Amino acid sequence: MTFDAPAGVQLIRISSAAYGQDAASTWELWGSQDGGRSYRRIGQPVRTQGPRLLVTTFEGGSARSLRLEIRKTDTGSGRLNIDDIGLETGTGAPVAGGPASQPGPVPAPAPGPAAQSPVSQPDDNLALGNPSGATASLNTPNNYLLTRPQYAVGYHARRGTPTWVSWHLGAADMGSAPRQDDFRPDPALPRQFYATTSRSYSGSGFDRGHNCPSADRTRTLDDNSATFLMTNMIPQAANNNQRTWGNLEEWTRAQVQRGQEVYLIMGSYGQGGTGLQGFKTTIDEGRVTVPARVWKVLVLLPAGSNDLQRIAAGQARLIAIDTPNDQQVSPDWSRYRTSIDALEAATGLDLLSALPLLAQERLEAQADSGPTR
Repeated sequence: MTFDAPAGVQLIRISSAAYGQDAASTWELWGSQDGGRSYRRIGQPVRTQGPRLLVTTFEGGSARSLRLEIRKTDTGSGRLNIDDIGLETGTGAPVAGGPASQPGPVPAPAPGPAAQSPVSQPDDNLALGNPSGATASLNTPNNYLLTRPQYAVGYHARRGTPTWVSWHLGAADMGSAPRQDDFRPDPALPRQFYATTSRSYSGSGFDRGHNCPSADRTRTLDDNSATFLMTNMIPQAANNNQRTWGNLEEWTRAQVQRGQEVYLIMGSYGQGGTGLQGFKTTIDEGRVTVPARVWKVLVLLPAGSNDLQRIAAGQARLIAIDTPNDQQVSPDWSRYRTSIDALEAATGLDLLSALPLLAQERLEAQADSGPTR
């Protein structure tokens, strides 16, 4: 349930109960100040039990208009009864809200001093191109495009995982926001699709493996929270996720701290991996596919401008990694370097489609052999 509140709302009162004789359930109120592009939780989770309506009061405190979303967060079958929503200003005067409209353009910030390292913008996340030509159409459920300020996703509904996730990492994207650990279904996923939850992975022997890492998005709480949407997860073997991939992610952030910026695309392919409980092809009663391989492409270059031109001119370092999704994988990610051409042959994707064809042919044939220490 999503609706818009006008600017200046200080208090939000919501009456809720269980529907009829349904079992108890839990819901949360989330708010967005940018038209639904990013959200933060408002207040604490609410547990409803029994048919009697109870009022919960939340603090709004936003000088801007606020998009509000009620999220049922448990995985039980109990239904919610939301009977009344009241909005009040600081004077106690009630105000009217309305159904959520489509997101409009975000107002431009006031002019100020130029930042040394600009925050990644949504367009940066697909700067290298759309690897699968994904679209936000219900006619393409297995190649569905999800975009948000933190990263872009080519989602495969039948597999229950992303085919690829693409993002940009600069120094300004890394701040002091703590890890949120709020794994949850993606509210942007069409209702016709099966929505994986954190419990989809419970007891499976596989980690909820991030594509865009939590530590790559620590500028704000919203940024970090966005990385815990389940459309950003794959069933990943623990040693692959915590050792091999963890080492690669730490190395990448270290390069950014030394003055680089990085364009990244991560994905997985094939079926069947080996986790803590042995080999599996699917989890969650067959609704989530366990990939056989986990891969990543990194394009590193000194922080600056005109990035695509610099990449095409050969001024960037390109690294492609393709690892087995199992417990025997080496912690040394550099052992799994390959060419982008080889990745494209394995996945059927077009990974640098925004570059001129001649540049693609030249750059994608190379396998990196540079230093990794």
